[in-house]
Amino acid sequence: MQLARTSDVGDFIIAPDPGALRLTRAVEGVDHNGQVSQIAVVEERPLTIFLNGQEIVTAMTIGDYPDYLALGFLRNQGMLRDSEDITGVDYDEELETVVVRTASQTNYEEKLKKKTRTSGCAVGTVFGDMMEGLEGVMLAATPVRTSWLYALAAKINRTPSLYLEAGAIHGSVLCHQNRPLVYMEDVGRHNAVDKIAGWMLKHQASAEDKILYTTGRLTSEMVIKTAMMGIPVLASRSGFTAWGVEIAREVGLTLIGRMRGQRFVCLAGEDRLVRDVDPASVAVEDGKHRRKSARE
Repeated sequence: MQLARTSDVGDFIIAPDPGALRLTRAVEGVDHNGQVSQIAVVEERPLTIFLNGQEIVTAMTIGDYPDYLALGFLRNQGMLRDSEDITGVDYDEELETVVVRTASQTNYEEKLKKKTRTSGCAVGTVFGDMMEGLEGVMLAATPVRTSWLYALAAKINRTPSLYLEAGAIHGSVLCHQNRPLVYMEDVGRHNAVDKIAGWMLKHQASAEDKILYTTGRLTSEMVIKTAMMGIPVLASRSGFTAWGVEIAREVGLTLIGRMRGQRFVCLAGEDRLVRDVDPASVAVEDGKHRRKSARE
């Protein structure tokens, strides 16, 4: 049995909007037969993030949810605490800037001097020590049913998205049990995760009972961000890096990759898994709607 594409996004709090005019543009070219062809390509725009009066970073992004991206980036960089008194988030579309304002004064001049270029698409940047803050992380021992993982993969990969419309993009999805809640996309997987972190911060969403699903590689940056957000489970259709696995084991995060149809591999935190379904009973996805990493 194969699963067809679905248009039901009713369970999502935020779902992709592949028809949004500002996120893609039609570009004309010539195909392999020499015929004129027009396809949708993803937009890419700069967004400069300020914390109070200090310029922090300029990120390349598709341009949706700039407030969540700014909040999440600052949160994941350790520049905003969960208890921070945020007095405003001001976005200027013309200047392509977003300013996050807090009640207390901030100064991260020293932290900004040390930056690490990560392996993220669109070039991710981590300021300060990449491992800073992980020492005190305690992730909940929330059980994860394998039936939830199969249900999430099936729904997420059949949901209308910019990836299915134009490709060249990553997605991250905040999930609770077998329900996908917040589905963000961007040219860099780190941006998509930061948007989710920003949504969680703004709405004070709990993390201990959540699963983070990503379409990208399970790198050290992705593992660190997930752990810093307090989410105990990170899953992907794609593969792992050795350092990502090492960090996941150190912090007690469940790391699941290569989710392809009936298969997956868990390289850390296997003790959370509850195997409540026979993989042979899981429906096979229609290859037309699989992401690239699922076909490898």
